[in-house]
Amino acid sequence: MAHAYLFRGPDGVGKQLCAKIVAARLHCLQPKGDGGCGTCTSCRKYASNNHPDITIINPEGGTIKIDRVRELCRSLAYPPYESEIRVIVIEDVHTMRVEAANSLLKTLEEPPKNNLLILTAESSREVLPTIISRCQVIPFYGLSTTETAAILSDVSDAEPIEAELLARLSEGSPGKALLFRENGLIDLWNSVQRIIEQTPKQDDDLVRQIMEKAEQIAALKENILPLLGLIRLWVRDQMVGIGEAEDTMIKDCEARLNTLDQAQRQLARNCNRGLVCEVLLFNLQSPEPRVSL
Repeated sequence: MAHAYLFRGPDGVGKQLCAKIVAARLHCLQPKGDGGCGTCTSCRKYASNNHPDITIINPEGGTIKIDRVRELCRSLAYPPYESEIRVIVIEDVHTMRVEAANSLLKTLEEPPKNNLLILTAESSREVLPTIISRCQVIPFYGLSTTETAAILSDVSDAEPIEAELLARLSEGSPGKALLFRENGLIDLWNSVQRIIEQTPKQDDDLVRQIMEKAEQIAALKENILPLLGLIRLWVRDQMVGIGEAEDTMIKDCEARLNTLDQAQRQLARNCNRGLVCEVLLFNLQSPEPRVSL
């Protein structure tokens, strides 16, 4: 077994979960299969985040601070408290600044005995090459839509259609799919779809619905883009089902895709979210004539 591993792969594909399973398995007093038993003293301590020989470090405020790394490196000079090996999981190591990474590098160059370090990162590009060279890299990959949907169905009560939609949106990341579901994206999308599919008309009730829904979408903040992704999937599915002769419907779909692109650009420029979402819904509901900011 190597002294350090780098689990590298997209967010939400199980890197951190796998690292924690390894930590639990190595400390379990009566291991079963690939993981811990879940009932021994060691497993109970791990489950309550109280195991003295398992340390999990994650970013604080978007980065892993150098003081935290220095504290960790000092603690590794001492032997494990009650186990034969100490396991340290450093999540999202790519968020380390150079100073913190260099501090960790010294430990990787001269690893203390009886310590196993497991680092996780979305990509190797933002990790110091010298750190990568001192770790055994284990790549993690996104799953297929079918695999992701199956996992989502197993761990939640998602209906098959919902599971498939979330699997497509998450691009093979079960963790992202679960997060999207927990944030209520599907329920919100269903209500947005009902508005979009209404016959375009000058109607006070429809305007009220759009304004209220735009306010809900704006409140999503960082989850606005995944919702736009759901709408984009729906539009593309519409295009697939359209016959070649139905030019008007094709043009409507193209106009809706342009509307989504425009909204995404405006959000990236930090335009007023509420106003962007209102214009977005009006243009999705009635592709022509277009409303603009």
